[in-house]
Amino acid sequence: MSTPYPFTAIVGQDDLRLGLLLNAVSPAVGGVLVRGEKGTAKSTAVRALAALMPEVSVVPGCRFSCDPASPDPACPDGPHAEAAGVSRAARTVELPVGASEDRLVGALDIERALSEGVKAFEPGLLADAHRGILYVDEVNLLHDHLVDLLLDAAAMGASYVEREGVSVRHAARFLLVGTMNPEEGELRPQLLDRFGLTVEVAASRDTDERVEVVRRRLAYDDDPEGFAARWAEEETALRERIAAARALLPRVVLGDGVLRQIAATCAAFEVDGMRADIVMARTATALAAWAGREEVTADDVRQAALLALPHRRRRNPFDAPGLDEDKLDQTLDEAAGDEGQGDDDDPDPGPDGGGDGGGGGGVPPQADGDRTPPQGSEGDDTPSQAPDSAPDAPGRSAGAEQQPVAAAEPFRTKMLSVPGLGEGAAGRRSRARTAHGRTTGAVRPQGALTKLHLSATVQAAAPHQRARGRSGRGLVVRRDDLRQATREGREGNLVLFVVDASGSMAARQRMSAVKGAVLSLLLDAYQRRDKVGLVTFRGKEAEVALPPTSSVDAAAARLESLPTGGRTPLAAGLLKAHDVLRVERLRDPSRRPLLVVVTDGRATGGPEPVALAGRAARLHQAEGTASVVVDCESGYVRLGLAGELARELGGTAVTLDELRADSIAGLVKDVTAAGRAA
Repeated sequence: MSTPYPFTAIVGQDDLRLGLLLNAVSPAVGGVLVRGEKGTAKSTAVRALAALMPEVSVVPGCRFSCDPASPDPACPDGPHAEAAGVSRAARTVELPVGASEDRLVGALDIERALSEGVKAFEPGLLADAHRGILYVDEVNLLHDHLVDLLLDAAAMGASYVEREGVSVRHAARFLLVGTMNPEEGELRPQLLDRFGLTVEVAASRDTDERVEVVRRRLAYDDDPEGFAARWAEEETALRERIAAARALLPRVVLGDGVLRQIAATCAAFEVDGMRADIVMARTATALAAWAGREEVTADDVRQAALLALPHRRRRNPFDAPGLDEDKLDQTLDEAAGDEGQGDDDDPDPGPDGGGDGGGGGGVPPQADGDRTPPQGSEGDDTPSQAPDSAPDAPGRSAGAEQQPVAAAEPFRTKMLSVPGLGEGAAGRRSRARTAHGRTTGAVRPQGALTKLHLSATVQAAAPHQRARGRSGRGLVVRRDDLRQATREGREGNLVLFVVDASGSMAARQRMSAVKGAVLSLLLDAYQRRDKVGLVTFRGKEAEVALPPTSSVDAAAARLESLPTGGRTPLAAGLLKAHDVLRVERLRDPSRRPLLVVVTDGRATGGPEPVALAGRAARLHQAEGTASVVVDCESGYVRLGLAGELARELGGTAVTLDELRADSIAGLVKDVTAAGRAA
């Protein structure tokens, strides 16, 4: 077994280390989510934490780590007779992003269950993680069905495995630790709320600190055991401090005054539910114990808020996580004043209590979270310029680049889906063959059986019972009789946006509405677990503003800063989209694309721009790419160019009004890959 990097040797990352240590002191805090860019010691710190955790006493031979002092009465390996327990180190169990359901929760031997009537159960990762740490790297990329299982286990403290009437239950209480890079997509709100704390990490910009990081890492890589030995004394001291804080924790007093501050803070920041209040109370208590005190102070509450609230106040995936620290201080002062104890709390939180007001664990408000429209002026390169747009200044070209405008308020969009039956990653957009969903048939299993089709299995085995010498009540089942259920659910798609940013789209109200529509579609893509990409075209060329990614936040940020102006190279935009889709088909052939072209259909610039755009559109039609054109043309005189483009693509055109889910102007259910006959 390789020697882990010492926890005490990690340079900087104070918030990260504090969040992990508080969970080591009080596992009831509920785990920690570590958000940050790659290469910031997220995984290193989590794996190093296991060496600091106190040992656990387990029942000898129990695969489910039952506590000998209070064994689980429903343990599949039980009942356990009274016996002395054995001590072992706390485990850190890693859940791979691509793990199967059986690997997570365990598996039943269906063949033995049917033929012998026994519960032959092979434990999964949840059983291994009981009374230890369950670590999920890239937790934001975890498949939805695994997220659902994690949510159930975290809520109930137990894992249930049920297959065709045969069920097994075992205890599964663990410290959930996840790491993620926000650029690759956000977490579902339900799972996000299950993490007690969240911390943001980033690489240091201090030269001396970066030098020390490199120096220590090189020393560790050259001699892991020798490097760990040099930090053994610090590791022992930290382990002893954790044990002392754990022993002190039951004696820490959480007074009515600080409870009122906790409640007032959660109310002021409008967090959902009561979990935030409970987590803040537990975190503040752990902070006091970590500092060696028996009473929680206002500074503990402040630090707890910075760790426990940022991820709970997001209202949609485009909101920047974080807290307004001025508002936090004001709320705490007002709550303390209401109790008449503004000067009674001891301001000294101890050596690591975080009472310096610097606020470890919090994230400062981000300016890009505000959607205040820039004060630039916009123009249009067409005579049909919006009436309220500002007139061109003297000497300014009508096709010149204009300042970005803010997006209009997003709205709920109609369902757009790819026709046919796919086999892509699980999601919520288009029909697909999936591991979860409604049962549509049965096939012989290829490899391990995961979803038994009971009636088909019985039908396959029934004709052979006499030949197999059946004499008892049990059914004689053999491997060849087993049938795998085929199921139909929903998949996530690659939604590639091709957005016209030319001068004809640049009038303030018009581009604001267009951005609002694209933002609405991005929000829909987030909810349906799609990958998204963004291609823009203006002037003389098109560019990939955002390569296909799972991060709709990044797409929304690119959209917000999108400049406009110039001619309309529609063909260049379609050809660039064709190149992007060609590469993505090689990279992920099972994920089907949906092309969303946002334009008024005009094509200008270069020789024969309209004919060239038509040829580029027919390339997509020839490859069967599902397409929809969002028609942004406005005014009394409509040329219908977007509709013609949709016919060339073999797709459907929909106006901005028809895109709304509550619109009665049109009905868009499926995007056809080939044009419908008139």
